Amino acid sequence: MALTKEVKYDKVEIVGDYKAVQCRQATVISEDGKELSRSFHRHVLHPDSDISGEPQEVQDICNAVWSDEVKAAWAEFQESQSIGE
Repeated sequence: MALTKEVKYDKVEIVGDYKAVQCRQATVISEDGKELSRSFHRHVLHPDSDISGEPQEVQDICNAVWSDEVKAAWAEFQESQSIGE
C-alpha cells in the first residue's frame, strides 16, 4: 500500500484585455495508482506580477502574451484605478 502525492499545474488560461494568466494547481493523493482525492489551488498573474517563482511553462506563457503594449495598457489601467482620481 503506497500513498503518493502529486502536485501539478493542470490548467493555465489567458483571459481579458490585459492577458491575465489564471493558473490552477491540482494536488492528487493516490494509493497504489488509484486516485483517492484531488484538490485545487488557483491564482491569477497580471502583467506586473513577479513570475520568477512560477514553473517554467507558466513563465513562458506569461512572456509570450505580455507584450510591451499589454504591459503599458495594464499600467495605464492600474493608474486610472488609483484612489483619489
